[in-house]
Amino acid sequence: MARKKFYLFPQRFGAFPYVWLLYLLMPAFNLQIEHGWKLLLGVCMLVLFAVTYQQLYWAGSGKAFHLWLGLQLLLIVVLSVFYTPYNFYLGFYAANFIGWYTDKKLFRPAYAVFALSILVPLLIAVQGMELENLVFLVPFLLIMLVFPFGIRSLSSNRLLERKLDQANEVIKEMVKREERMRIARDLHDTMGHTLSLITLKSQLVEKLAAKDPERAQAEAREIQRTSRAALRQVRELVSEMRAVSVAEELAEAGEMLRSAEIALDVEGDVSLEGVSDLSQNILSLCIKEAVTNIVKHSGADRCRISVELPAGKVQITVEDNGGGLGRAGGGHRAGNGLKGMAERLSLIEGSVTLNAGDSGGAVLTVVIPRIVKEGVTA
Repeated sequence: MARKKFYLFPQRFGAFPYVWLLYLLMPAFNLQIEHGWKLLLGVCMLVLFAVTYQQLYWAGSGKAFHLWLGLQLLLIVVLSVFYTPYNFYLGFYAANFIGWYTDKKLFRPAYAVFALSILVPLLIAVQGMELENLVFLVPFLLIMLVFPFGIRSLSSNRLLERKLDQANEVIKEMVKREERMRIARDLHDTMGHTLSLITLKSQLVEKLAAKDPERAQAEAREIQRTSRAALRQVRELVSEMRAVSVAEELAEAGEMLRSAEIALDVEGDVSLEGVSDLSQNILSLCIKEAVTNIVKHSGADRCRISVELPAGKVQITVEDNGGGLGRAGGGHRAGNGLKGMAERLSLIEGSVTLNAGDSGGAVLTVVIPRIVKEGVTA
């Protein structure tokens, strides 16, 4: 069983938390003037402060977050009052986490406690502090007091963006559900009567086949005319459905890849003028499948999609710089995903191939004829 990899901070924050750890060197340097038990206690408190810093990132919110933040503020007060007032710079750490309170009911009391934790030690130390040192501290104090408001604004914006993304997903699902219901209603209304009629006539033909062959043939011809009419109705219904074009799918693919921090390069004429809606819809589904596999399995940071129009064909190539076919899973799974593409493309006489890239990664190529015969006789 593979061991789970340890992370000091949540991955979603990137390198940001690690950079702030460097500023702990300043209070550690200030402890050099201490001796004996006071030095030992100061080191223990500084280590505990680093633990609170890590735990606040993992807690994020809730009761544990309040407790760790309260302990951090207490450590700032103790280190500033009983050691050196310059330890008040540790308040920048707490200022960051105070800004995580997006709810005003929580932000206001948390900010008040934070401000007192910073101001009280300075007011205690101000009597023995030289004027020039005090003037030097004032700008940092003002920045520290304003800092939570800036962080809170960023946190609120991120929260709104997440809610907006969730709302958009809900809207997309509702649109899909409504479209499916509309199609179901239209199929029932347009095809229900026709199929019932074909069923009745086929039963009649079965009975007349031996008794009245001429009438049975006439009824069979009537079934053919009815089935052709039904086929026209289906085509009309399908033509009214909104097909996704390649250009639209590439725009959605760009959004998905950006969210996964994968750069996208698109080459060629994506409008594909003259290519039928059916062909573009199938090509769009293939692009969606390929991009989804790149995001999930490839480990790539760059993707290239090219659209070419060689003689009588449409060729779309999706290439990534990920782990390639040798990687577990690969950039494109050669399983159900590739099989599904091949099945869709077979409807329009297309094909799909998957190869290793020249410099690693995987290259998926989709080719379809540019002119598809649509005049099928029932």
